[in-house]
Amino acid sequence: MQCSPPTRRLRIAQVAPLYERVPPRLYGGTERVVSYLTEALVRLGHDVTLFASADSITSARLVPQSSGALRFDPWCEDALAHHVRMLGQVYRRAAEFDLIHCHTDYLGLPLASLVSTPTVLTLHGRLDVADLAPLYAQHPETPLVSISDAQRAPLRAASWLATVYHGVPPSLFDYAPTRRGDYLLFLGRISPEKGPETAIRVAKRAGVPLRIAAKIDPVDRHYFAEHVRPLLDPPLIEFVGEVDERRKRDLLGGARALLFPIDWPEPFGLVMIEALASGTPVIARPRGSVPEILEHGVTGLVAEDDDALVDAVKQVGDLDRAACRAAYERRFTDSAMAARYAAVYAAIRAERARAAGRTSSPLGVGRSMPYERPLVHR
Repeated sequence: MQCSPPTRRLRIAQVAPLYERVPPRLYGGTERVVSYLTEALVRLGHDVTLFASADSITSARLVPQSSGALRFDPWCEDALAHHVRMLGQVYRRAAEFDLIHCHTDYLGLPLASLVSTPTVLTLHGRLDVADLAPLYAQHPETPLVSISDAQRAPLRAASWLATVYHGVPPSLFDYAPTRRGDYLLFLGRISPEKGPETAIRVAKRAGVPLRIAAKIDPVDRHYFAEHVRPLLDPPLIEFVGEVDERRKRDLLGGARALLFPIDWPEPFGLVMIEALASGTPVIARPRGSVPEILEHGVTGLVAEDDDALVDAVKQVGDLDRAACRAAYERRFTDSAMAARYAAVYAAIRAERARAAGRTSSPLGVGRSMPYERPLVHR
């Protein structure tokens, strides 16, 4: 899918977390999205500068920060220090950009208000933490982008400008009208809220093989050893481990369905649209963004308890893989995501121009108003 030229070429700083390279070699959500967005903006004709780890791969101008992805750096003792250092560099160079797009949660908020270059902040994580509301309330001048409408629920009063769904490049996934295998897939990260135990129970009851391709963070190693490993039962239940892009593509393309039995307010769930891009339907619990991403009975089946999830496994083969791919192409490509962000950038710059005009008017009124309504949804 080709991107059409922009109406105005912008100098954009994309600021990525440093835990993974851009794009990640293995597991990684935020840095992967930053990569897809950056490359699509470059295709649109924008002048993009990417602040990321030095091992990142991009067609934009790379300003290297940490020597490599911090997750794989045995000498890194304080990842926060690297991020603060990077943000200091970004905002010292703010005058070089028309807009700064930060993906580092709230770390840059105090700096954003100190420069004239506007900042937009995409929030990628869960927001149901009581400490966050006072922080975002203190910085209403910085517009926020959510990655699903559901993500906003704990912070309804924040300065939301838009909801922009993630997008992934069509070329990364092998779509075929018929699946190449007959197994269920659990893909992503091992943690209690992701529901690996539920996935195993459901697969065993349905009598369908389950492959678990997942990263285990240090904080979750005990959980895996105590609660997940004892449930593994090869060959029916196979733990594959963390996989790269090629292996992920193969696993998604061969699966009967992606099992996504989450038990937390998932802000988006990138793996769901990766499955749809492969033509693979998703079986999920109705948490967080799931009802926004999936169309029940078309691109997946949404079920609450184990009994309903087992029934969904038996019924999911009736769903049309072509409909899954079509929904992805309509809503979740990288080009669609970049076009929506381009609209966000235009709205921010237009508001800044209006505010500047009000400041210079005889009435002396010129303060930006909080953004009250979503600009971009689907």
